[in-house]
Amino acid sequence: MALYATAASVLAGVESRQGSIKGLVYASSFQNVKQLYALVCETQRYSAVLDAVIASAGLLRAEKKLRPHLAKVLVYELLLGKGFRGGGGRWKPLLDRHRARLKAELARLKVQRCVSRNEDLLEVGSRPGTASQVPRFVRVNTLKTNSDDAVDYFKRQGFSYQGRASSLEDLRGLKGKCFLLDPLLPELLVFPAQTDLHDHPLYRAGHLILQDKASCLPATLLAPPPGSHIIDACAAPGNKTSHLAALLKNQGKIFAFDLDAGRLASMATLLARAGVSCCELAEQDFLAVSPSDQRYRQVQYILLDPSCSGSGMPARQLEEPGAGTPSQARLQALAGFQQRALRHALTFPSLQRLVYSTCSLCQEENEDVVQDALQQNPGTFRLAPVLPSWPHRGLGTFPGAEHCLRASPETTLTGGFFVAVLERVEVPSSVPQAGAAAPELTPSTAPRRKKRRRRAAAPGALPHTQQVHGAPPSRRGGKSPGLPAPQPAGL
Repeated sequence: MALYATAASVLAGVESRQGSIKGLVYASSFQNVKQLYALVCETQRYSAVLDAVIASAGLLRAEKKLRPHLAKVLVYELLLGKGFRGGGGRWKPLLDRHRARLKAELARLKVQRCVSRNEDLLEVGSRPGTASQVPRFVRVNTLKTNSDDAVDYFKRQGFSYQGRASSLEDLRGLKGKCFLLDPLLPELLVFPAQTDLHDHPLYRAGHLILQDKASCLPATLLAPPPGSHIIDACAAPGNKTSHLAALLKNQGKIFAFDLDAGRLASMATLLARAGVSCCELAEQDFLAVSPSDQRYRQVQYILLDPSCSGSGMPARQLEEPGAGTPSQARLQALAGFQQRALRHALTFPSLQRLVYSTCSLCQEENEDVVQDALQQNPGTFRLAPVLPSWPHRGLGTFPGAEHCLRASPETTLTGGFFVAVLERVEVPSSVPQAGAAAPELTPSTAPRRKKRRRRAAAPGALPHTQQVHGAPPSRRGGKSPGLPAPQPAGL
């Protein structure tokens, strides 16, 4: 399979310092970047264990044409992963010849180290902690379907729907083929931790977006009404952009900027698969975008999710050792860029509401950046109080910082995240109102159980163009424009 060959190539590039895992994954031609990224990260995490098993089993001596990095990926899938995907192609019979010996060497290694679980073979810093228990959150893409139909589809596949969750304990207790509706976000389904849906037909057709709950907050809290003009300042890889388009119902305009051509190309594919038709992509530095440009005179909403240390993302540790505790020099450099980007965003003359977010846990990239922006715009912008019931608030480093939101595996069962909502104190009189301020979120209601007629029509992929267009908006009345045919229960 191309997946395994590409993963081996990325691993080799990382070891030869050609780039980071994420950079090499996005530079590859493999379409499912999330699947590839997850496989490479996990193989890298177990690298020392795999090397020991492969050496003890004599795999490379027996199969002289098998390259070391490919062997490592294949043995990970055989022993530690979920089995060969898509049948494994020509690699499965090759590894099957050595299956018994490889399993025996893995068992021997556990005995030698006096452990019983695979993860106990890892170095302490590489072992999964609380973050590995974060549920699998799945956002229903309302441009193509709705929660009712997605729930029905999973039920026909043998999943057990448990209704709307009432607490974090409900999410923490998910096991097996059970799933819930998130208690806060109405289009978010919740599955047990480690549930792999990358090969699920609804995901592949763009009906579902695999997106952490904390990552769904920025677009939700920006809350642009249909017809709005929005800037997504640092847009790739595009999950938040597709969420904005769903909130707009494809009515309005999203100007999405990113400097990385490879990430932008992958984003164009994602948006096309998601049915987004209201987004204009630009390979451009947001700091170089002129607020006086007439194209952006109607922009009243900006989402700014800039480059950050990623200290809230456990996977970042796998490709950048020490990323969880970035150096002070790196933090200062990142914070400097983030401050410039936020100051620049606040100069757009028609701006009403802005969401600033990072996947960092560091004060320097979060509260300090927001405080700097407010000090640069005294009396013009303020922090909007949002989600008063959210349990994890901003650090009390300045008055009003409690209006910011933080997220972590321990407190919110999500990835580490920071969100601040800034709103203009007085809207310029020359700017037409696009809608009222975002209403406070209330617990979602469970999807109604209605039988709907479905047409099995898979959406076509759109070309990689700067203007993403051609995908129809969702139908009125909540009808789905065709879900893929479900697999029989239990498969």
